[in-house]
Amino acid sequence: MRIAIAGAGAVGRSIAGELLENGHEVLLIDNSPKAIKVDSVPRAEWLLADACEISSLDDAALQRCQVVIAATGDDKANLVVALLAKTEYGVPRVVARVNHPGNEWLYNESWGVDVAVSTPRLLSALVEEAVSVGDLVRLMTFGQSEASLVELTMPDDAPLVGQRVGGIDWPADTSLVAILREGRVLVPHPDDPLQAGDELFFVTSEDVEDELGRLLRSSD
Repeated sequence: MRIAIAGAGAVGRSIAGELLENGHEVLLIDNSPKAIKVDSVPRAEWLLADACEISSLDDAALQRCQVVIAATGDDKANLVVALLAKTEYGVPRVVARVNHPGNEWLYNESWGVDVAVSTPRLLSALVEEAVSVGDLVRLMTFGQSEASLVELTMPDDAPLVGQRVGGIDWPADTSLVAILREGRVLVPHPDDPLQAGDELFFVTSEDVEDELGRLLRSSD
């Protein structure tokens, strides 16, 4: 895929390096000459330009990108980049960085954001995930679909321990997408039994999260 990243600071460069390692084509855009550190990510394309300007995005050929990541340290700039990418260039997937939690409510479909990544919220969720057993933890919300990625670690006395994945009546709009077991990532199979200590990852709609949590905690 061709991916454009607005913001070539430490965050943008780190994302670019990971994406390049995964075989993607990456363009880094920044309006600060000090941020143009080509030697730090030599395999990326670089563009010294303001990603909030249509002329700059024309130069970047944004219409050729499958993904745009707005990763600057300015929420206003990230929202403008997201909106332009989606409405002017029809980019299929727009990911935007949330710098200040108070602005998170703006990062939605109306601003062209498909996925909002809030560092404070993500860190909080990861801490909660690390210390919570038996509680459903929301890790990420996908703005365009109003779905969430949630996680639960199965306690030893969970009623679903030993039950087959395919034999469980999961709530509507819920999919078990991965099981983390003893350091291995497993793709769930209907015949796989759940085990104590499994970390279960679901994609589910927000309105059935409570129902899913009750099912996983139920002693009935």
